[in-house]
Amino acid sequence: MKLGVLKESLTEETRVSITPDIVKKFVSEGYTCLVESQAGASSQFSDDDYRESGAEVKDHNSVISESDVLFQINPFNEDDFNQLKKGQVLISQMYHLSNPEYVKKLSEKGVTAFSLDAMPRITRAQDMDVLSSQNNLAGYKAVIVGANEITRIFPLMMTAAGTITPSKVLIFGVGVAGLQAIATAKRLGAVVEATDIRPETKEQTESLGGKFIYVEPDEGEVSEGGYAKEASEDYKRRQKEAVEASLFKADLVITTAMIPGRKAPVLISAEQVAKMKKGAVIIDLAGNTGGNCELSEPNATVVKHGVKIVGTTMAPYSVATNASDLFAKNIYNFVKLLATSKEGFKWDLEDEITDATLIIKEGEIRK
Repeated sequence: MKLGVLKESLTEETRVSITPDIVKKFVSEGYTCLVESQAGASSQFSDDDYRESGAEVKDHNSVISESDVLFQINPFNEDDFNQLKKGQVLISQMYHLSNPEYVKKLSEKGVTAFSLDAMPRITRAQDMDVLSSQNNLAGYKAVIVGANEITRIFPLMMTAAGTITPSKVLIFGVGVAGLQAIATAKRLGAVVEATDIRPETKEQTESLGGKFIYVEPDEGEVSEGGYAKEASEDYKRRQKEAVEASLFKADLVITTAMIPGRKAPVLISAEQVAKMKKGAVIIDLAGNTGGNCELSEPNATVVKHGVKIVGTTMAPYSVATNASDLFAKNIYNFVKLLATSKEGFKWDLEDEITDATLIIKEGEIRK
């Protein structure tokens, strides 16, 4: 089976789906790996690195036409659809819930497609979960960028000139990104508070040294498949009241709340931003999906009411070497689940992971 690695087509994307180390593993198991020239350049992996790992480095069109399986991080470029062959297998993040037209066009090519962002949040799938591996980096990077943007230092510091009190950090959403943000901010010496709709995150927050701001959710709205669900208007009102005392005192606010396939929930209103401390910074990791802050702009930094708001999905792009390494390991583990051997894939639709991620099977849309 020939595995093809394509260079990402998005201008801002710096990651690559498969790294030389993972190529070496695939080759040792009998697969043939075709890698598009310069696919890993922005992640600091050269074409020679791939050749030394056993890959064949080729041009874009050759990788598409010769591969049985194609890997990419982001949805495939629709300009390439005419080159796809019936029976090919495509593996990437496809965001199928919010891109039905894309899925329909892809199905018309008779391919099979797996969407990595549909990976179920179960223990057995943890080492294949690209959202978790990338969000973990996002939480870390959000704190580092926030520390650079605020005009204060994080830790308590006692000097001959006087004592500097620690910065206050507030985190919305205690998922993978939020937990890493809590841990990183605490290591840097900040006073950290966090809030989430899921009650089980209270213990997780406190285990990392953060204070948890808890608002009792309405029945049935806690979580779905490991993700927070869209909260009711009543819950949003009560949460707003509970967190405002901390929000208005915070030096750095990090928001991480996203709902797969839907616009990000607004957690910080324009009215609340106007009441925040002058010089405070909001790092909105949901900036590209609508933003958790009402005033966020995608991939842009704006200043409103004296508050700097960074709307971003910065982490994977800015730490591309680590992000690519983790993503590639996720894919490798996923392929090991799917493949009966180097000859082809099995279609065990009784398997929860296969069933959840298999979006198109031989041209038929399943999800």
